[in-house]
Amino acid sequence: MVIQESAENYLEAILMLKLRKGEVHSIDVATELGFSKPSVSVAMKNFRNNGYITMDPHGHIELTESGLQIAERIYERHKLLTAILIKLGVSEKTASEDACKIEHDLSEETFAAIKNYYNSSAGE
Repeated sequence: MVIQESAENYLEAILMLKLRKGEVHSIDVATELGFSKPSVSVAMKNFRNNGYITMDPHGHIELTESGLQIAERIYERHKLLTAILIKLGVSEKTASEDACKIEHDLSEETFAAIKNYYNSSAGE
């Protein structure tokens, strides 16, 4: 499944907000990502039309199964890459920012190799 980096960032933000706050509205996404409310509204409409989210009459956003799969994939990459960078001595803030840049461009093969290496060396 090929999806643009900006879409991955939106879906990841929705997941992170859901985990942190329990419910998500467009304004939460706008605040989290630093985007304007109109920009986020257009994106949410596109995500609804493409089957990545649902939105109830009160504006609560929920990820669909396909939206959740993408969000979880990116969030897993973000968490692992952040942890590795922190372990290498990078500050938490910089590690998180850099992980966000890296997480979208790694192939599945490379990420799996990094994950396996990290998990196998965690006991050392």
